[in-house]
Amino acid sequence: MTEPTQEPDYRFTLANERTYLAYLRTALACYAGGLSAVQFLDLGPDRWPARIIGVVLVAAGITTTALAFRRWQTNLTAMRTGGPLPVTRLPLMLGATIATVGLIGLLFSLWR
Repeated sequence: MTEPTQEPDYRFTLANERTYLAYLRTALACYAGGLSAVQFLDLGPDRWPARIIGVVLVAAGITTTALAFRRWQTNLTAMRTGGPLPVTRLPLMLGATIATVGLIGLLFSLWR
């Protein structure tokens, strides 16, 4: 890892923090959706589809929390060293997970 050499423009630092907080809000929504699915979603007699949806959403929230911090940190390091911002697949992972969970929930709702 490269040592910081310059203080970045505060506007970019604050934008990086806002992005980090947006990821945390998304993670909280995943936690809330996952726990709500386990508690309140009735997709069958055994409720296993709701449990699967809940586990996937909470796991997505945990992953988002961890990767958001790492992204914030690597962006800050890149800004301080003057390097390019790293590419992330976190939005793709989040979008794919939420779309898949929504599709599974819809299919089980229609099947029921």
